[in-house]
Amino acid sequence: MSDTSSQSIPAPEQPTDPPGAGRRNVLVEILTAFLSFIIVAVPSTIGGIFFLDPLVRGRKPKGDGGETGGLTGFIKLPVTADSIPADGTPVAVSVRTDQDDAWNHYKDVPVGSVWLRKTPVGKIIVFNSVCPHLGCSVDYRRSENDFFCPCHTSCFTLDGEKTNDIPPRGMDELEIATATDGQPNENGVELWVKFQNFRSTTSEKIAI
Repeated sequence: MSDTSSQSIPAPEQPTDPPGAGRRNVLVEILTAFLSFIIVAVPSTIGGIFFLDPLVRGRKPKGDGGETGGLTGFIKLPVTADSIPADGTPVAVSVRTDQDDAWNHYKDVPVGSVWLRKTPVGKIIVFNSVCPHLGCSVDYRRSENDFFCPCHTSCFTLDGEKTNDIPPRGMDELEIATATDGQPNENGVELWVKFQNFRSTTSEKIAI
């Protein structure tokens, strides 16, 4: 009787890849990596373009409302020339306009206030209501018939001239235009103002 325990059992044969399988695997990995890159890169690129588009195009604010009517830089006031008292009494008016930043549009944003008055010859003049001393808001004193800053007792005539030594200069007069349907017209009743703020504490009128 033969001893079979000493005979070795042959190892099972290992499966071998068919010819060209390694190359196919590399191609699959490359294709998978490329598709993954596309899936991530395309949305990111589109999002980046959308985010940066306003900056690239340099979109400008639309706040003046008169870019197509010859009133670039002017803001239409919510009063008419006929509503300004003929006796010269000043009228306070809030200045509001639409504004854009790089991504958003804001409607009817308050940007400041002005004093309007009609001179004896019928001309309308307008002053920024900010005191040129330290930036407080100037009031109208009916009893004294003048402009007065309650913060530091700066005083001004109705023509905007300072009457004491506290303010460094007179009130800041602004450019005003009359129009009809947004078109400049000397006989128009619409009032448009070129609203600006100016640096305080200086004798020079420096726009900011």
